Formats: sequence, structure tokens, C-alpha cells
Amino acid sequence: MSSIKQFQVTFDCAEPERVARFWCEVLGYVVPPPPEGFATWDDFHRSRPVEDRGSWFACSDPSGVGPRLFFQRVPEGKVVKNRVHLDVRAGTGLVGEERLATLEAECARLVALGAVHVRTLYADDENESCIVMQDIEGNEFCLD
Repeated sequence: MSSIKQFQVTFDCAEPERVARFWCEVLGYVVPPPPEGFATWDDFHRSRPVEDRGSWFACSDPSGVGPRLFFQRVPEGKVVKNRVHLDVRAGTGLVGEERLATLEAECARLVALGAVHVRTLYADDENESCIVMQDIEGNEFCLD
């Protein structure tokens, strides 16, 4: 039996391109070139039936290491907490005040992009600090 080597993370959302571009800024991801035969993504989307225009968008890690992120438009809005979320590893290897300062600086950068700071979970006897946030459509993620 072979093991799976790659996976993509899919987000349900209202505005796929807007949310994808937010995550590009958060993670340093890039928008891939438009499909062959199209000069721009706008050209591609205009070629689609009206009901399909802007129904999805994707971005990827330029190094090829991280998973592809795929954003698909769904009719319903977000109602409850995510069952799966991303942990954005901004403080890996850091502890104490140095970690917290790094996380707070990254939090400020992401808030400027439209993210929302939900709460800071401070270090205790078992866990280091982390910050719970929401992206521009309310999907939870953590800075850790």
C-alpha cells in the first residue's frame, strides 16, 4: 500500500479569491499562473459560465513544501467553530517572553491584513503561549 505524499487544504468561503489572497500574505504563498491559453485569471474567469465565475481560487507554497490551499465558494455562511484549523507556526523554537513578543508582532501584521485577534492563551505549566485569530471570513486559526 502506498502512502499519500501530498495533500491540499480546502476552505469553504464566500469570496474565494479575496480569502486566497489574504492567506498568500499570511503564509508567503503565491497565486499560480492562469490556465494555459489565458493571459490573466480575470480572462479565465470571464470565460466561465456566469454562475461559475469566481467560484474557486487556489494558492501554493512557492518552495513546493507546504500544501496547496484551495478556496471554494459555498452558499452558506460560517455558523460554528471550525472542526479543522491551521496553526501558523510563527514562534517555533521560542519560549517565554521572546515567543510572546514574536507572536504579538505577527498578530499585529495579520490584523493589518484584516484578521481578527480573538484571544491570547498565555503559557502555563504544560503549554507555551499562542494566539487564536480569525481570517477575513471568520475562520479560526492559531499563531503558535
